[in-house]
Amino acid sequence: MNAKQIVKLSNIIGISSIILLVYWVFTFIVIEVFGLKVFRENMTESFYLSILGILALMAGSLIVNLMFNLTRIAERKNEDEVNAKSNRRKFAVLLLIFPLILIILFGGNYLTSAKKEKMLISSAKSIIESNKANSDKLLNYTFSKSYIKETTGILRVLSVTDKNFPSVTLIVKDSIKDSPVFLGFNAYYNEGLDNDTIQPQKVNYIYQTTKEERAYLNEVFNENSEELRYSSSNGNYELFYPYKKNGKTIIIYFSEQQRYGKLGS
Repeated sequence: MNAKQIVKLSNIIGISSIILLVYWVFTFIVIEVFGLKVFRENMTESFYLSILGILALMAGSLIVNLMFNLTRIAERKNEDEVNAKSNRRKFAVLLLIFPLILIILFGGNYLTSAKKEKMLISSAKSIIESNKANSDKLLNYTFSKSYIKETTGILRVLSVTDKNFPSVTLIVKDSIKDSPVFLGFNAYYNEGLDNDTIQPQKVNYIYQTTKEERAYLNEVFNENSEELRYSSSNGNYELFYPYKKNGKTIIIYFSEQQRYGKLGS
């Protein structure tokens, strides 16, 4: 391979590396800005490391060009015209790749969310059905130390039963000074309640909600809705699972935070 061929090859490698770097950086920005979860952990980390590999290729091709110092300055006019048309086509193709990347990223994020939703609902049903006795105990809501302590123990069991649900919260509807509120109980028990002089306060168990969540909860508790509510945002997956029996209603809230997507190897 002569010097001219080496320079031509290094130019191809350099230009290809620049194009790949632009696409990689664009992909990275879209993923970070929109909080997309597309690929599994090993593929995501490989993607980030590949940027270093591309930079290494660019540096190597630049060094080769500097060493040989051979770059063509001019070509014949007719070749320039042919190359200009060819370059315009190539540039158009390169631009079309950007919307294709967006489609792949948002499509992958949607598939990750849909796959997660199906898995969460399936796991929630399995947990409730396999812990029927404990689930029924949760229905007998009274704001008391005994109920809070028993509920905490049950939720701890539910939270460790399935690895898809690291966080489980029981939501009930109550009132404070005739104002309706939603109370939430999780798997963490306040040992201070074992002291006979300390009484639990409802205000300490108020479940904070958004306007949309309150609308949903009111439909479940007031309008007898049995609809599930699933949402996903920036790697946070939430499932509100109503459980009704004998005229009593509770909602078991499952949540998970995930750094990576579900697609890939």
